[in-house]
Parts: sequence; C-alpha cells; structure tokens
Amino acid sequence: MPEIIALHPEASWSQISPIDADWDAADPVMLGAMFSHMVLIRTFEECVLQLAGEGLIHGPAHSSIGQEGGAVGSALALIAGDTVNGSHRGHHQFLAKVLAHLVPEGIDPSGELEQPIREVLLKTLAEICGLDRGFSHGRGGSMHLQWEEAGAIGTNAIVGGGVPLAAGSGWAHQHAGTNNVAVTYFGDGAANIGSTLESFNLAAAWKVPVCFFIENNLYAVSTTVFEATGEPRLSARGPGFGITSFKVDGMNPLAVFLTMQAANEHMRSGNGPTVVEADVYRYFHQNGPFPGSAFKYRTKEEEASWRARDPIDQVAFHLVRREIHTQNTLDSFIEQANALMVEITSVLLEPVEGGKPNERRIKPSEWPDPAFVNVGVRGDLSELQGSHYKDREDFEGEIAEVKFIDAVSGVMFNRMEKDPRVVIMGEDIHRLNGGTNGATRGLKDTFPDRVLGTPISENAFTGLAGGMALDGRFRPVIEFMYADFMWVAADQLFNQIGKARHMFGGKSPVPLVLRSKVAMGTGYGSQHSMDPAGIFVTNPGWRVVAPSNPFDYVGLMNTALSCDDPVVVLEHVDLYTSSGPGVPDTYDYFLPVGKAAVKKSGSEVTVISYLAMTNYVMAAVEGQSAIDAEVIDLRWLDRASIDWDTIGASIKKTNKVIIAEQGALGTSYGGWLSDEIQRRYFDWLDHPVLRVTGTQSSPSISKVLERAAIARTEEMEAALSALAKDYHG
Repeated sequence: MPEIIALHPEASWSQISPIDADWDAADPVMLGAMFSHMVLIRTFEECVLQLAGEGLIHGPAHSSIGQEGGAVGSALALIAGDTVNGSHRGHHQFLAKVLAHLVPEGIDPSGELEQPIREVLLKTLAEICGLDRGFSHGRGGSMHLQWEEAGAIGTNAIVGGGVPLAAGSGWAHQHAGTNNVAVTYFGDGAANIGSTLESFNLAAAWKVPVCFFIENNLYAVSTTVFEATGEPRLSARGPGFGITSFKVDGMNPLAVFLTMQAANEHMRSGNGPTVVEADVYRYFHQNGPFPGSAFKYRTKEEEASWRARDPIDQVAFHLVRREIHTQNTLDSFIEQANALMVEITSVLLEPVEGGKPNERRIKPSEWPDPAFVNVGVRGDLSELQGSHYKDREDFEGEIAEVKFIDAVSGVMFNRMEKDPRVVIMGEDIHRLNGGTNGATRGLKDTFPDRVLGTPISENAFTGLAGGMALDGRFRPVIEFMYADFMWVAADQLFNQIGKARHMFGGKSPVPLVLRSKVAMGTGYGSQHSMDPAGIFVTNPGWRVVAPSNPFDYVGLMNTALSCDDPVVVLEHVDLYTSSGPGVPDTYDYFLPVGKAAVKKSGSEVTVISYLAMTNYVMAAVEGQSAIDAEVIDLRWLDRASIDWDTIGASIKKTNKVIIAEQGALGTSYGGWLSDEIQRRYFDWLDHPVLRVTGTQSSPSISKVLERAAIARTEEMEAALSALAKDYHG
C-alpha cells in the first residue's frame, strides 16, 4: 500500500462568530450607526419596490432587503480611502459605503437626518429611476451606481464583471503607496464565473489588497448553490488560490464587522487578498416585490426561518439590552426614515392629472435631455492640448530607415521614462528579451516594478488594467499576444472598459492602451490571425489606431498614451520585421487624433487602407499604370477619429473608392466604412464602393489556404485592373 499523506493549503480558512461578550464590548456609536444605516437602506429599498410596483422604474429593481447586514457590517470597518464596487444587486453595497463616507462616525439613531444624507438618497433614487439628477444623469440606473468621491467605484450588471476592476483598484492603492484596500461584492452565482476565479489567482500572485466579498444568498435567480457547485461553502475556493479566507453569518452584522476587521488587518499588512463569504438571504425574488416562494423555488418556511434572524432586529435587540438606545428611539428613527423617503419621492413624482386615485408619474422636468444621449461616449481630447504635433512633411529632424520593432520598444521606453504612471502588462513581456516579438526589449531591467508578466488570464489582467485606469493614478498598457484573445476578454473590453465613461455619466476618464497583434500570414491558424478593427469600431468608447510605418507608430503611440480614452493600437507581424521611415534619435513627437495620411496623390480612384495592408496597396499602385490612384492611410479608424475631411476631399476629386484590408469578410472594418462612405458621398460616387478583403474563412494553418484567405498585393492589383478596364476599356 502506498503511503497517503494528507495535504492542506497554506492559507487559512476560518469563521468568526461573536459571543455575548463581543456584543457587550462593541462600540455603542458603531452599533447605533449599524442600526441606522441598515434601516435607511431597507427603507430606501422598500421605496424602490413600491415605485417598481407602480411602473415608475424602467428596468429591473433588484432588492437587497434582508442582505443589509453584510454590506453595512463590512463598510463600517473600512476607512475613507478604501474603494468598493458591487453587483447588479448593489443598492445596499453602494449606500453602505456612501453613508459611511458622509458620516464617518456613523449616523446616530437618536439624531436628525442631515441634509447631505437626504441629498445622497435623493440622487440615488433619481439614478435608479433614470433621472437627470442622478449620479450618472440616469444612464446607470439601478445596476450601475457610482460616486467616486465616496469610494463607490461602480456596481455592475455583468455577473462577476466588476471583480477584475476592483483588483485593479486594489493594485493602484498598493502601488501608490497607500494603506487602502478595495472590496468587491458579488454573489454565489459570480463565485463560479471565470473572471472571478482568474482574479483570485492574479490578486494572490501579486498580493493585491482586495477583498473578494461573497454574498451567498443561496440562489442565483432560482438555482440553488447546492445545485450549482460541489462545494457550497464558497469561501473554500480561497485557500486553493493561496488566499486567506473567512466564512461568516451575514445576518449578524457584528460578525461581519469583526470579520472585515480581520481581513483588513491581513490586507493592510501587505499579505495580499482575502475572501469573505457572508451567508445572507434576500427576502424577495431576483427582481420585484414578490417573495421567492411565490415562484415555487423556495418555501415559506425557509423564508420565515431567515426572517427570524433579521439583521436589523438583532442589532436593535442589543442596543436596547445594553441601554444604548430605547426602543422608542429606534422606532422613531424608523419613522423618520420612512418620512424621509416620502419627502424624497415627492421631489421626483407628481399626481397624474385625471388619473386613478394615488396614481403618480415622474415629473417631466426630472428626465434627462434626449440630446445628452451620446455625450461622453468618448472624451473631448482636451487632455491633448499642448502636445507637440509633427507629421512627416513638417518634421525638422532627420528621417531615415529604422526597424519597426525598434520604434515600438523605443517609444515605450521613452514614455515610461517620462511618465511614471505608465505600467505595462501582458504574457511573457518580462522575458525573452522583450516578449515574443521584442516589443518590450530592455523595459523590465529599467522599470522592474512597471513591467508585469501576467498569468494566461486575459479577462483578469484586462479588467485589472481597467480598474487601474478608472482609478486615475496609473496609465496601463496591455499587450495581447494575438488579437483573437480579445474574445477571451470581451466582457472587460466592451462591457466594462469601453462603456465605463458613458455609462457613468461621461465623467470617468479611462486612460488605457491595448496593444493587439495581428498575425495573419504567420501560419498560426484560425485562432491567432484575426484583424479586430471591425469589432472595435462597432463597439462604443474605443479609439482605434493602426500604424503602417515606424514614424507613424511613434507619433500615434505617444498620442494614445496621453489620451484619456481607451485606445487599441493595432500592430502587424508583417511590420515587426520590416524597416521604414522613422526618426532614429527622438521619440517625443505626436500625431494628432483624426488625421489620415495621403501616401500618394492621384485623380482616378481613392484607395483607403490601414496597417500592413497600406504597404501592399502601395506596392500594387506603384507597380501598375492603368489607373491613377490616390492612396489614403487612415491611421485612426474609430467613428469619432476618422478623417472625413481627407477622405471627402479625395472622393470629390476621384469619384471612385476602393477599401483595402487583409482581414476576413465577416469581421471586416471595410463593411462599416463602405456604408458610411456611400451614405455621406453618394452624390459624388460614379461607381459602387469596391472592397479588397479576405474571404469568409479565417486563415488556416496550411500555407496555401492561409494565403488564399487573406488579401495582399495581388488582390489589390486585380481590383485596380478591373476598375481600369471598366473605365478605360
């Protein structure tokens, strides 16, 4: 028989359960605040459910009634500079942090509710109702609540979607030299999500001070935690990642408070992340004012047993028992809270003239102006004022042949030297003499703490970078080894980073750069070869640049690294090994946003291209004399940055257009661009817009099939010849 040795994780896993002596020793002011904050949150939530029942909330109303103990108990253990984000069921998480921010010593149940408390509850209710006076002017609604000043950095409608962002906030706290921590609240459903588990691993590896706070309310909509996982004690996941973890009765706010204190001590001491699992219970269904038993997935007996341990009642009992407050005082505070919500709703609502008794509506003056709909999708670029713009035609210094890859590493070295906020992360970028292509050559030696080799977990490190960008103290640069990996991180790229500024009212800069490599033609096959331009330009928030030569790369990267919008910088492996015009002795110039380059003047057809395809286009155009082509290298591809002035002037001269790109037809950038051109310049066109593009398939491993799937010089030559034949015979 072999020897069997039991193994145990090094990270501890424990449960903190207060005894009567702990209740007796608890700070009376803190206990009073615990009661007051939970009452305000519950009264607020009851008002939300009432408005939802009247049809006055557009969209879901995910009530947190019953779960207040976890949020309030943990938030009262935090300090001012700590940050929190939360889930789609996040009203209580948001309000718990906000109330603690407004009244750091805690709200006294024997006192009056001051005006700042009234104002913040009004703004929160207005946001949930989708109204202009809300924190995000109604754009965030119930599931996207943010007030950065209070450390509430945003609740999140995507299950598990906010977890990597909170890790980024924790990383920023740590590397800014503070003692602050981040807390991310999520439920039992998100505990099984890949982004959550990836974030566990990344935070543990980098010792990020982030608390993964699991509100285990036993149900993901109607599916029980016992059905969804083989280990329903969800904090058990923590030790497997080397994370110190706690399990606590979330219906007992003091237990949560004491547990959070222990977690904070661990994190503030530089020991890395923690997991806290609080067993809580939502009294109502996933959405709306009915109990789960109404939908037959819970029993009334189960609901009654949890209600018998109500967190507000538990704290009230000890406040009265210890003679800190009388029952009359507590009852009076509840009445005051209810009166406050009546007062607040009267600000937002009015009776329906000629309607049913007690029928109300939103006051028309409270709605946001429809003209606000697109404001803040991207910033106004005011942060770029004063940049040293120089294009090739007005550059005073020497322009010579330089290696493209040297421009990539050189401009990044220069920016990191001048801007200590720049941090680079990606797979293998700290090894192999600059990653798999040499793009980060020499950076790790000079900036050891700002070049971060990541685990293979694009969703986690992309979201972590997003959290860093939203924090504002750092300017992260992500490298994707292949552009196809954007699908792995799609939630963070498109639902989180791309939408963040607009979703939170247009006021949250997201200074992040994604370097994404296009590798078609290298034999890496269907899952490593795509051109993502067409995907990024059809998703809001992103700016997209596509340099075709070393000079442009430096100027465009400098601009991207100074922009407060997320920018994807596309790179192509065909260019890495090439040389082209560049500046061998400086990396300090910028190219303006929204300025294309006319690579060759012509009079008979406008050829529009970008990235490596520009060079194939030039080879085709210069190798024939059948038709006089004007070639435009777009450089900026996104809707907000594309140079319509240059494109329009060329089309009005040539009256014909060819859009040339390498990538597959299905994810094509040219499809979007063709549509825009034909709508904008229809009266100037003598011919339908022609497109040179790849095939329907993505490139294969076979060298022959890969070549057949993409466009290069030969396909461009064929398009020019066909057009010349049509017009010249």
